[in-house]
Order: sequence, then C-alpha cells, then structure tokens
Amino acid sequence: MQLNQLTPGGGGGAPDLASSPARKKAAGNAIRNDLVPGVKDHGDDAEESTATAVREFGARDGDGWDTAAALKKAHATWEKQVKALRDRLLYEQNGLLKTAVDLRSDDIGIARNIRSKSTIDYF
Repeated sequence: MQLNQLTPGGGGGAPDLASSPARKKAAGNAIRNDLVPGVKDHGDDAEESTATAVREFGARDGDGWDTAAALKKAHATWEKQVKALRDRLLYEQNGLLKTAVDLRSDDIGIARNIRSKSTIDYF
C-alpha cells in the first residue's frame, strides 16, 4: 500500500491537534506540572473546609445536625471523584509522553519485518 497524495486541504487532522512529539511532550508536561497539582491542591482545600463544617454541625451535647452526616457522605463521594480525575490525568499524561517512543519502536519493528531479505543477510 502506498499513499500517493494527501486529502484535499492538506490533511485530515484538526489544526490544533497535538500530533508532533514536541506538542505531545508539552501537553504531558502541562498535565504533570499544572493540572495534577491543581487538582490535588483544590481537593485538599475542600477537605479542610468540609472537616471544619462537619465539626461545626457535629454533636456537642449529644445530638448533632443531620448536615454533619450528609457532609461526610458528600465528602467521601468528592474524594473518590478527585482521585478518579487525578488517575485519569496521570493516565493521559503517560499516554502523551509514551506515544512517541511507542510509535518509533513500531516503525523500526515494521521496517525490519517488511524489509526484503538479500542473500547477504544469510551469510
């Protein structure tokens, strides 16, 4: 199979598609340096303020407000969502940073497999 020409318009990808290794690396670094720490920091902020609210609505003289229990339950859900978001960001970051290596390895392997053998290769 051989590609003789590009599609009309010079290609099929979106103009802002990060397809170069440099752009993939920049996107992966942005996730690592900006997004993941930001998610962690904002998650920690929510944890502190929720803990304060739970203490304020909690039992002091026997009974507490139902709000304290509801906040604890909502916070447990929040923690799961923050963890899921961080895990997804790390997955995407690893994928972006690993793609260039994988594609290069695939190209080398494919070239090696389809290269025609010469009689020199057997000696």
